[in-house]
Amino acid sequence: MNIKSRQAEIISMSNQKGGVGKTTSCINLAAAMASLNKELKFLIIDLDPQGNASTGFGIKRGERQNNIYDVLTNRVDIKDSIRKTALTNLQIIPATLDLAAAEFELQKSNGWQYILQNNLESVVKNYDYIFIDCPPSLGLLTINSLVVATSIIIPLQCEFFALEGLSHLFNTIEKIKVHLNPKLRIEGILLTMYDKRNNLSKLIESDVRENIGDLVYQTIITRNVALPEASSHGKPIIIYNKDSIGAKAYLNLAIEIYKKYNLSYNVKNLQELVTADE
Repeated sequence: MNIKSRQAEIISMSNQKGGVGKTTSCINLAAAMASLNKELKFLIIDLDPQGNASTGFGIKRGERQNNIYDVLTNRVDIKDSIRKTALTNLQIIPATLDLAAAEFELQKSNGWQYILQNNLESVVKNYDYIFIDCPPSLGLLTINSLVVATSIIIPLQCEFFALEGLSHLFNTIEKIKVHLNPKLRIEGILLTMYDKRNNLSKLIESDVRENIGDLVYQTIITRNVALPEASSHGKPIIIYNKDSIGAKAYLNLAIEIYKKYNLSYNVKNLQELVTADE
């Protein structure tokens, strides 16, 4: 496939439940995909007021001037909010706690559902993949993400009530498709925090695959201490420890997605993309 002819894929990483590995997956999937294909350009938008995706790339809270809140409230142009990361073809727009105020400020605006979409118009052509890390809720910010997105990845923790919250999210997606974004589709469901020692994880996996089928990725993200360690050091797992179980899992997920779209990837020399000052 000709990369230049591809329209940007805008992926909303969403789940209204917190603590399911949403931000971890957003950071590490984008980094894995970027590391496997140098020709593709990636952007992460940190749309969660907690700003954990920003922290995961080493951007300290005091260094987040010109962030996504400033963009959404027309304080800065989106082009001035984009930051480099340690991967040369992956950039990020950071978030701060001020973003929480956007839930109240933006709802007063006409067409508040399209504010993120309108801002992205000037830069979307510069990227092949844009990942949006959403807050753990189905509020104004997440709706903005789903309106602009072409697809959604749903991280799903392997726990007893996993499917209950999923049905609510599916209903929301259908409403968005009917009223705001008919092109929105579910890219896939990612099983996270899988514990191989726990029979419950196996039962949940079996249940989810039986009920949802091919939407569930074959790749499973198991519990791995290197993943939170990497985030605490402000690095994606492929940079922090590319030989870890977590790194291999996200690389496998990236390859699974690339194969789905018949895109090329290269598993050799992953560190070539790391800048000299990383």
